[in-house]
Amino acid sequence: MADFDVIIIGGGPGGYVCAIRCAQLGLKTACVEGRDSLGGTCLNVGCIPSKALLNATHQLHEVHENFEKMGLMGAHPTVDWAKMQGYKQGVIDGNTKGIEFLFKKNKVTWLKGWGSIPAPGQVKVGDEVHTAKNIVIATGSEPASLPNVPVDEEVIVTSTGALALPKVPKSLVVIGAGVIGLEMGSVYARLGAEVTVVEYLNAITPGMDAEVAKSFQKILAKQGLKFVLGAAVQGAEKTKTGAKVSYKLKKNDSEHSLEAEVVLVATGRKPYTAGLGLEALGVEMLPRGQVKTDAHWQTSVKGIYAIGDAIVGPMLAHKAEDEGMAVAEVMAGKHGHVNYGVIPGVVYTTPEVATVGATEEQLKEQGRAYKVGKFSFMGNGRAKAVFQADGFVKLLADKETDRILGCHIIGPAAGDLIHEVCVAMEFGASAQDLALTCHAHPTYSEAVREAALACGDGPIHS
Repeated sequence: MADFDVIIIGGGPGGYVCAIRCAQLGLKTACVEGRDSLGGTCLNVGCIPSKALLNATHQLHEVHENFEKMGLMGAHPTVDWAKMQGYKQGVIDGNTKGIEFLFKKNKVTWLKGWGSIPAPGQVKVGDEVHTAKNIVIATGSEPASLPNVPVDEEVIVTSTGALALPKVPKSLVVIGAGVIGLEMGSVYARLGAEVTVVEYLNAITPGMDAEVAKSFQKILAKQGLKFVLGAAVQGAEKTKTGAKVSYKLKKNDSEHSLEAEVVLVATGRKPYTAGLGLEALGVEMLPRGQVKTDAHWQTSVKGIYAIGDAIVGPMLAHKAEDEGMAVAEVMAGKHGHVNYGVIPGVVYTTPEVATVGATEEQLKEQGRAYKVGKFSFMGNGRAKAVFQADGFVKLLADKETDRILGCHIIGPAAGDLIHEVCVAMEFGASAQDLALTCHAHPTYSEAVREAALACGDGPIHS
């Protein structure tokens, strides 16, 4: 008899959700996690702590920019960085302890330590070998590095170091204009740092709808972020006052450099599968380091599955969670399903940016006949009342059938607004279905309805 029906290696969003779902489906479950707390990168040094700092610094921005406009007078608060870090840690602790409670509630065994797979059906943690009918690799990812940019997590940092700097730097260079770079850049810009973002491509947020990305850059520039686009970083080195980043402009090969107190390397992430022993097991890997899986998330070795950042697809916590639940269903003899066409992505700056489905560029590339419904938050009463009228909702629908193909939102609460479109797309709804659905007034969500109306006879408030 095996010790467990399933052992999941990794206690991040994919792993812990998979473990809880397995237990709910009647499987005897264990989860291996080497950190002192559950939740993986996301809860400990990623999504959750960054949202805490984004929230705190957004409140500071509101005090400086908008309080007087509303008749709220008085001295502006000063920043107690140590206390803000304490608030951030409290948010982390509350969430990670919550997962520990859920493990106990669902009778999931936490195997503390780092796991490896010496043979199919076996997981070694420390000196102990545990047996399982099925094993799930949910080991997540780690920051991707750049040649000649030596990270020390003090002066040249990844997102992990950026979340825990000893003080707010006077200046910050961010290498990479993706989600992590822009979120952390926003945090420190609001705290008074001079922030310059250096990006290899000619636009920020690679893969985002081009119109949204362009508008997003303009808004961030108004907030004080500077951008150097089309720049290939050659290297970074520590100096007496911080670090120097050297780069070449791709348009003319001219060489330049920037100096800052801190440099944040935010050039994406790569799968973390080191130490598992996958090569010896004969688990097939893909060229970019991901574990190869079939339609049921099973690897080339029977009984070993993989999910989340360790496999192909967007490196998003909620994608990993969906796969964790789906693979639990598969192992329990049920049907697991993930709709990869309806996975939203969100940037938690102010304004937020949220996206789901196809971009306009992708539809053009596919040669698909489509229509665009757009509505500006300038026409939304609620957004104007809270000084968040920048941005718009852009809905893309099939020209013939009116079926929703994608949606891109830049504006207040975009990360929450996107989900009514996700539900609509999951059920194959048309833009007209959204347009005919009553939306409460005054809410930001009315902008989504207006964009849907714009796909037909036209919006009301524009």
